[in-house]
Order: sequence, then C-alpha cells, then structure tokens
Amino acid sequence: MDLVSALQAPLKKVIGPATAKVMAEHLGLHTVGDLLHHYPRRYAERGELTRLSDLPLDEHVTVVAQVASARVLKFGGGSGQRLEVVITDGSGQLQLVFFGRGVHKPHKDLLPGTRAMFAGKVSVFNRKLQLAHPAYELLRGDGEEAGAAVDSWAGALIPIYPATAKLESWKIAKSVDTVLPSAREAVDPLPPSLRDGRGLIPLPEALEKIHRPRTKADVAAARSRLKWDEAFVLQVALARRRFTDTQLPAVARRPRPDGLLTAFDARLPFTLTEGQRKVSKEIFDDLATEHPMHRLLQGEVGSGKTMVALRAMLAVVDTGGQAAMLAPTEVLAQQHHRSVTEMMGELAEGGMLGGAEHSTKVVLLTGSMGAAARRQALLDLATGEAGIVIGTHALIEDKVQFHDLGLVVVDEQHRFGVEQRDALRGKGKQPPHLLVMTATPIPRTVAMTVFGDLETSVLDQLPAGRSPIASHVVPAADKPHFLARAWERVREEVAHGHQAYVVCPRIGDEEDTPGKARKKSPEDEAEKRPPLAVLEVADGLAAGPLQGLKVEVLHGRMAPDDKDAVMRRFAVGETDVLVATTVIEVGVNVPNATVMVIMDADRFGVSQLHQLRGRVGRGSAPGLCLLVTEMPEASAARARLGAVASTLDGFELSRLDLEQRREGDVLGQAQSGARTSLRMLTVIDDEEIIAEAREEATAVVAADPELAGLPGLRTALDALLDEEREQYLEKG
Repeated sequence: MDLVSALQAPLKKVIGPATAKVMAEHLGLHTVGDLLHHYPRRYAERGELTRLSDLPLDEHVTVVAQVASARVLKFGGGSGQRLEVVITDGSGQLQLVFFGRGVHKPHKDLLPGTRAMFAGKVSVFNRKLQLAHPAYELLRGDGEEAGAAVDSWAGALIPIYPATAKLESWKIAKSVDTVLPSAREAVDPLPPSLRDGRGLIPLPEALEKIHRPRTKADVAAARSRLKWDEAFVLQVALARRRFTDTQLPAVARRPRPDGLLTAFDARLPFTLTEGQRKVSKEIFDDLATEHPMHRLLQGEVGSGKTMVALRAMLAVVDTGGQAAMLAPTEVLAQQHHRSVTEMMGELAEGGMLGGAEHSTKVVLLTGSMGAAARRQALLDLATGEAGIVIGTHALIEDKVQFHDLGLVVVDEQHRFGVEQRDALRGKGKQPPHLLVMTATPIPRTVAMTVFGDLETSVLDQLPAGRSPIASHVVPAADKPHFLARAWERVREEVAHGHQAYVVCPRIGDEEDTPGKARKKSPEDEAEKRPPLAVLEVADGLAAGPLQGLKVEVLHGRMAPDDKDAVMRRFAVGETDVLVATTVIEVGVNVPNATVMVIMDADRFGVSQLHQLRGRVGRGSAPGLCLLVTEMPEASAARARLGAVASTLDGFELSRLDLEQRREGDVLGQAQSGARTSLRMLTVIDDEEIIAEAREEATAVVAADPELAGLPGLRTALDALLDEEREQYLEKG
C-alpha cells in the first residue's frame, strides 16, 4: 500500500463495517487518517483514579474506579433482580445499577477490589448520582496480558477518547490499536529545518505517543508536535493566500494634497484620535501600493471606525475612483448613509446647486428602493457621478456597474458570506482595495487564523467626549423590585430629555405567520417559558410602567420604509423609547439615547451584549445598560452576565466568549458548532505557537510559493483544503 493510500484507506475495510458506520455517523471519522487524528481527550492514570466528586448530570462520561461493594436485590415478589454496585475513586462514590438478564455477567465480573473503566450517562435516583447499565472494561493486574487487545490499557496511562453513547472510549481505543501501525507511513508536513530547529519529534512518533503514551512526557512531546502541525499547515494556507494577493495588480490610490480629503479634514469639528491617525496612515500606505490592500479594521464599539473608513473612501475618490460600503442590513446602510452625508455636508452634494468645489455624490442602494431612485443610483455609479455608494447585498447584483471601483469597505464582516464579498470585489476593472471592519473585538490569535489573509489594524481608543457606560444585572426573578426600578430609571432619563432602547430576543408574531413556527431553544423547553417578544413587551410597557411615554417598535420583518421612518423619528427625538430586536445591534448612532434595557439578556452571546451596550453613551451624557434576566444566581448564564457588567473591554470579553463557545471551524464559514479543523490547537491558549507558525509559514511561502520542495506539506494542505475550504480561501 503506498504512503498516501495507507492513511486514506476507508475505515470499513480495516476495522469492520459496523464500527466504521458508527464512527462515520457519530464522530465524522471515515478514513484511517481521520481515526489517527481523533486524539484522546485525557488520560486516566492507574495509580490516580478519576474524581467521581464532580460528575456532570445528564452527560455521557467515562470513569476509572474500583468496586467497593456489589449486591443483588430481588423485587416483584422475587421474580425480578437488580444488581447494585458501588464504585469509588477516593474522592467520592457512584452507584451502578443493572436489571433483569443484564445482572449475571457484571455480578461475576465486578467483585469488590476490581478496577475497571465504566461508561454511561449520569442520572439521579433517590437524590444520588448513578449510571444505569453502564458499559465497562476490566483493568487487569500490572501488565499481565499486556499485549492482548482487550487489555491494551494495562499500561501506565489509559487514553480516554471523545466518545458517544453508541461507541465507548475503549472500543475506539481497540480500533486505534488496529490502525496505529499505519502511523509509521504518515507523511511529515513540517520542513526538516523547522522540526529540528524546534526540537519537535517526527509525525509518526507523535501519533504513536499521543495514542499509546508510556509517560506524561510522551504526551507533552506529542501534543507540542501535533499543535505545530495544525498551526503551521493552516498558516501556510493563509500565507499562500496573502502571497497570491501581492501578485495581483491594483491601481495605486494616492490622495491629492488639495482634494476632497483635505477639504473634509478642514471642516471636522474635532481632532482625530492618535489611534485614528495611526490606523489611517496604515490604510493610506496600503492604498498607495500597486497590489490590493487586504486589511481588517477592528475596534471597540464607538471607537470611530466609520470616520477612518470614510477618510479612506474620500482618498480613493480624490484619485478619480469610487468606493463602495457594504452593510449587512438596510437599517445599518441607511444609518451609514445619513451619518456620512451629515459629516460631509456640502462635500456630499456633487452635481447639485450649493455643492462644494471638491464635492462628490453619495448614493444609497438597497433592495427596497423605488424604481426611479434605483435607476438614478445605478446611473450615477455607472457614469462615475457618484464617488461613494453605501448599500446592502443589493450592491452585488449583476445590474450594478461601476465606472472605476477602487475600494470596497465591508462592515461587520461576520454577517456576510465570502461569496458576497468576492462578488463585489469582482466589479472593479482591476481588483479593488479591500477594508473589512468589525466592531466585535477579536483576540489576536483568532485574527491570525479566521482573518489570517488580512493585515490587521486595531482601534482601541475612544474619541474624546464619549461617556462611560455603567452596566448592571437586574435579577427579575429573585428581586422583582429591581425590574420596577429599571423602568423608573428609564422614566428619569426621558424626563431629563434623553431616550432609551429596550431590546428583546424575538419579534412576537412568529406563531401567527404561516410556515414560521418558532423553534424552541433548550432554555425555553427547560423553563416552559418563551423568550420575551418586542410586540408584547412594547404593549405591556406602554400600558404599564412607561405609560404616557412615546413608545415605538423596530424589528427585521417591518417594511423597509417603516423601519427607516421609525429610526428617523427616534434619531430626531420624537420617540422616547424604542423597543427593538437586535436589528439595532451595530452601527445605529443616536447620541441622545442614554439607557438600554436588555430583556432576557441571558439569551444573547457575550459579544452581542457588548455590541448592544455600545448603542448608548455615544454623547456627552453617561450611558446605562441594564441586563434583565430570570436565571438563578448560581447559573452559568448569570456568571456570564456578571462578566459583561464588570468590564467595558471588548477584547477581554471576546476571549471570554471564545472560551465559552466551541471555536468552530476557523476556515469554514460557520463561526461555531462545526467540527473544527483544530483538534489539538486552541486559539486562546496557544497564541505563541500560532504567532511563530505565521512567521515560519510566511518565510517558507516567500522562498517557495509552490512548495515544490516540500511534498509532505503539499499533501497536508490538500487534506486541510477540501473543495469547500479551498473556495473559501480563494474568495477570502
């Protein structure tokens, strides 16, 4: 069998069709290579038993313990039998129970003093934790029959694999034993100089040691090596993407010293922050080169990213080019259009009476525009009359033609598929420069993986005049008077001439919409309580604690004109309280809004709460964010809300968010929940390895872009970049 095919062999041919079917369906493992890269989750030590004292309820667990006692009880007038076994590990005890015909074998096997591995789902009976009918595997002696497959865990360390109820850890271990000889044929992706320079063991040895370690040092050596594989191969994929970009032609865009940008800067009523000036220089340096800029601009909520992006757009218009800003929602596109035209004043009135000498036209393009306005906008873009266009995915449609597209600004990148970003970039005569913005702070290591094809700029300084935001958790179930006080605070703010947002998880009329039955979350099922809804909450507030105030609603299913009208009324102060869904999460800028009440706050993610909170405190008056929850004080959800309330540092919160979620597939479009391509590496803990791997990968690709001298690395890349991921990187 050749080197590649040994690891590509289907599992069903090696370990049998029945086990292979379960592995494919429940663990996503199809080939010998897949199984070799299904690493143990942890290791049980023969001399140091796993703690039974912290077993999670309702989870499938594998434990190593010793039988303390076993007894058979009769019930049903003597016709039924139940075997109760108590196991211990020194930290606590756990009861196992077997019924009926399943009693005989365990009664014979599980004698007091016997040590074994047990696997099953933790349940509660008579207020005690138990495993009902657990699978088990005896651990014999100190090495007797060590060579036999049934006793392969008789060594010092017992691998515990990520398992399922259908396939216990030790059955996976036996399958690994079958395929482990193939590990010797694994092709090593690391260049020898890198491997030797960092003292890393060869890949076949790493696979052997991760699955069958003799000592903890074996595990550590294997982990180090396998982490490097994942980090390096991924960074090579991204480095090749960056290298390819540097080979593309682009028009260098250098602003005129007496042009539109200079005129705009002269009319600014404030000075740019040091951070804004520094990031602007990085962007202008990129724009001046003859290959496309690919830059990620991330910054705290309210750090002035839109100002930086607008100055970049004006610089491109100065050169005769056009700039397009892509926003994820119509509300946000309209908001950006309003704020950009306000900031530019007469400079945005190109071709109109009263337009300034260096002015241009700023047009809005969304799917819901009237036919006449849409025709005019398309004409202005095609002729070059409009230097700046702000729009939704409507910008991507085939009908939209640009005179000379020089810069694409994508706001809130995580809301767009890569195909959408790519389609807009394809509208330039040459590849346009690209600036991606996000107000969701991203830990440095995630930026180097998820956005590894982009250079990164960070705005972490708030503009002068931004006010602090106080955040508090309002425990509505424990202390209902706290919620009453929250509504009093809203009334007080309105009495002082300010406005408020109230955010709810859902709209409220889903059940009345044909074909739109609402899917209940696990929280709903557990509490038998649907999430609070905009329509119901708005009605309740207007008739109750906020009676007499002007309350309006805003949600994603309203007609676009209605949404815009509601936002305009709120922006000019005609509305006191806006009850909305997360449609107001990003970009909405009403400086007079000072208080935000988030209902069922535990149903939102950490980053989302931080985004929402950023909608207040945008003017000179201090902001207040109240996180309302009915979750009990001891719950993880309350701890998460407490963390959000305790800091305004978005980067700190983004680390917390990442620690709480699965990292997802860093190359795929899903942000979480997918099977991750990172099995050993964690982007939070392995920052140093990722940073070093990026440097090494950049150097390797610069020296040999086609990787002609590194066939093992090419093979690993092919395995990483299946068709879907390859497209993802090509379209980056």
